[in-house]
Amino acid sequence: MASMHDSVRFKTTVYAAIELSKKSWVVAIARPDRDRPSIHRIAGGNLADLIGRLRKAAGEKQRIVVCYEAGYDGFWLARSLAKIGIDCRVLDPASIQVNRRARRVKTDRIDSLALLRALIAIDRGERHVCAVVRVPTVEEEDARRSHRERQRLVRERTGHINRIKGLLFAQGIRGIEPKRRRTRIDFGKLATAEGVPLAERLRRELEREYQRLELIETQIRIVEKERDTADAQDPAVEQKRELLCALQGVVAPVQRSWRARSSRDNSPVADSSAPTLG
Repeated sequence: MASMHDSVRFKTTVYAAIELSKKSWVVAIARPDRDRPSIHRIAGGNLADLIGRLRKAAGEKQRIVVCYEAGYDGFWLARSLAKIGIDCRVLDPASIQVNRRARRVKTDRIDSLALLRALIAIDRGERHVCAVVRVPTVEEEDARRSHRERQRLVRERTGHINRIKGLLFAQGIRGIEPKRRRTRIDFGKLATAEGVPLAERLRRELEREYQRLELIETQIRIVEKERDTADAQDPAVEQKRELLCALQGVVAPVQRSWRARSSRDNSPVADSSAPTLG
């Protein structure tokens, strides 16, 4: 009975796979009344043209199922299509099965047809073909930004610190830790291992690098405050905290440590009186 239902649904469904790029989109559309899919190339980001081609291929009564790979285009396309009643699946590109023994030729046409085959298999219930990514809401996507921006800023901070230490080390100057200093480094007072002041251009480069480091430090503090405020207002974060505290052996001191993780310094010290999971 289920197979008969799937057969009927397949005969009344138009499938479309979109190979996204910055300049153009390649759309492969499979219709139930045609043996071969049709390939269309439209301008990248032209949502109206895409919807028009899908509506034209499906008519008035046929169901439309669309897919594309998760990537730089994000999830705005999936949300836009869902608003007008078009089922859109975002696929994980790393999970799509390929023949690793065969020589792979990559073109937009071939990739779109491969996506189309995967989409049809998924719609038939073959979940092992590839993974479907959950499409977040605008609010959920925005909630991630503070965490991701902080990660990028921390990497940039590490790069600036290593650059300053490397420049100083090349002059025989050791023990300077820009991150741990509470007072500003005065490069004009430093002397090299040869007993001479830093060269003029080197000193200026170090000062500019240090200014960039200070800017990054300021931005990290701003982003952390923004992140902590958002997390404190997010019911999902509170729900995760309650689930963690419900674990056997997790008591009030651990609850305080969990809340401390959203504090400004982001470096809580575990309470020594808190029991451990064993």
